Amino acid sequence: MIVDLPSSTTSAVNKKIVELREHGGVLALGRVLTLVMITDDGAAIEDAIAAANAASREHPCRVIVLARGQRKAAARLDAQIRVGGDAGASEVVVLRGYGALAADDAGAGMVMPLLLPDAPVVAWWPGEAPANPSQDAVGRLAQRRITDALASKNPLKAFEQRRAHHVEGDTDLTWTRLTPWRALLATALDHPPHEPVTGAVVAGEAVSPSTDLMAGWLQVRLGTKVKRSPAQSGPGLVSVRLERASGPVELVRPDGKTGALRQPGQPDRLVALARREVRDCLAEELRRLDPDEIYGEALGGVSSIGRGRTPIKVPALNVTSS
Repeated sequence: MIVDLPSSTTSAVNKKIVELREHGGVLALGRVLTLVMITDDGAAIEDAIAAANAASREHPCRVIVLARGQRKAAARLDAQIRVGGDAGASEVVVLRGYGALAADDAGAGMVMPLLLPDAPVVAWWPGEAPANPSQDAVGRLAQRRITDALASKNPLKAFEQRRAHHVEGDTDLTWTRLTPWRALLATALDHPPHEPVTGAVVAGEAVSPSTDLMAGWLQVRLGTKVKRSPAQSGPGLVSVRLERASGPVELVRPDGKTGALRQPGQPDRLVALARREVRDCLAEELRRLDPDEIYGEALGGVSSIGRGRTPIKVPALNVTSS
């Protein structure tokens, strides 16, 4: 069900939500958090709402979408309430502000009356995010602030802003995309032989914040020299090579879909390593509302990695056993 409230107010929106709850029987009260999504109004907004709806099936919540419209228009607030099949396991409130209500500092005033009482607040910027999310008007209301440097027009600039202004509660989906990689590498090192890693090489696209974060994480966790190099082929993060006395441990993904784990004395093992969708990354981030200290450490480790200039050629997969 979609209810449109043109030229409305947040008070009218609240009253309509209560009315739907009392008379329509379509809203459940078991919400665990409020997810505030901040973006510009446009075609991409529906993709972001779909990702939030998918994540809400794991974390029932109220989704408030701040869709900033034309700033030169007359001040107006168009609202929309989505419930039932149009809202996953959440209730979605879309607030389209125009004129003065499209300004960055106006969002907090529209959001506050609609926040769930005594529930955590998570702010999410699916596209362009402020340079310092924790100082943003909406960001100051949130316990967690989720950004995505890869979705910015200039991912490297956005990534440097994340590094420069990181505070507890901040996270970025370029980090969340690394979870399967980190789990596979940690599992490989947990098996014999238990030898120290003497060096590491991480290869990926020249513009790949996730590749930089992987190198920073390894730098901090292994305490050894890590080099970040470009890859000749493959999207995003392409390969990680960990040097040990008995031979290297390698995790490679040349096509962005399937990876292979290579270890001395063992056949190559095929692993599912497709690039993660935004909805899966968002659902993972909503599982924890405490600060992600490991992410902060990885950001700090990026400044210590070495930079290789020669592109690394990743060999094709040659899987003899799964």
